[in-house]
Amino acid sequence: MYYDKMLYNMTEKKIKVGLVQQHNSGDRADNMNRLKQRIEQCAAQGAQLVVLQELHNSLYFCQTESTDNFDLAEPIPGPSTEFFGRLAGDLHIVLVTSLFERRAPGLYHNTAVVFDTDGSMAGKYRKMHIPDDPAYYEKFYFTPGDLGFEPIQTSLGKLGVLVCWDQWYPEAARLLAMKGAELLIYPTAIGWESSDTPEEQKRQQDAWIISQRGHAVANGLPVIAVNRVGHEPDPSQQTRGIQFWGHSFVCGPQGEILAAAPSDNEWCQVVEVDLGRSENVRRWWPFLRDRRIDAYDNILRRFID
Repeated sequence: MYYDKMLYNMTEKKIKVGLVQQHNSGDRADNMNRLKQRIEQCAAQGAQLVVLQELHNSLYFCQTESTDNFDLAEPIPGPSTEFFGRLAGDLHIVLVTSLFERRAPGLYHNTAVVFDTDGSMAGKYRKMHIPDDPAYYEKFYFTPGDLGFEPIQTSLGKLGVLVCWDQWYPEAARLLAMKGAELLIYPTAIGWESSDTPEEQKRQQDAWIISQRGHAVANGLPVIAVNRVGHEPDPSQQTRGIQFWGHSFVCGPQGEILAAAPSDNEWCQVVEVDLGRSENVRRWWPFLRDRRIDAYDNILRRFID
C-alpha cells in the first residue's frame, strides 16, 4: 500500500481547470464581454487552463442556411484571436477558444484556437467531423478540417482538442491519446429540439455524457466538455429552436465525474484535475498495451460487407 502511494505521488501533476458555460445572445460584443468577465473570474480562483464552449462569440447560427451568416466569420489571426490572446497573456493562463474561421473567400472552418500563458497562439484544430441534421446545418458553413488529429503543446502539457460532433468518434480520441495528449477537450454546442419528450431528452443527454466518459476510460485520460446553455430560437421558424442542455463536465481517467454543470443555468467553475493519475490508471487497466493492432486493418473501411 505504501509503495502504491509512493508511486502515485511520484506521478502527480495537478492543474486547475476553469469551465465557462454561457447563454449567448445576438449581441456579439456582450457575449465576448461576459466571457471575459468569467475567464477573469476563473483566473482569480486559480485556474491555469480555461475552456470555452463551441462558437462562443455568437448565437448558434447553424439552425438555418443563410449566406449572410458567413459575415460572422473572421480570419485567424484576427480580431478575436487578438482579444482572447491578450486576455490569456494578461491572466497568464492557457485558454481554449472556438471560432468561425474565414480561411479564404468561400472557405470556412469551425476552428478551436489555443493560447498559451504568454498570449501566443499555441495551436489550432479545425473540426473534422461535420454534422448535417435538422437545426444543425453545419455542412453548409464548415469545410472539414485538414490539420488532422494532433495534440497542441502548451506550457501545461499536451492538449487533445476536438470540437462537438467529434465527441461521438472513438477513433479521434484514440489518435490523440496515441500521440501523447494528456487530456481531451471538447468545446460543444448541443441541445434538444424544443418538442422532444422528456424521455427522449434524457436519452440524448445521457448518450452524450456516456460517450465522452467512455473516451476517458478507453484512453485513461481526463475529459473536459463545455457546452452552451439556454434556448435559442430558429430564425426560419421551421422548428421551435434548440434548448441547449448545458451540463458541462469534467471527468477523470476512469470516467469518474469531478464536476458537472446544471442543464438550465450559466455556470463558471474551477476544478482540480490530476494529469499524473493517468499513469497509474493505465498501469491498472492497460488497454493501450493490449490493443491488437495487427487485427484492425478493416477499421479503415466505411462498412464491412
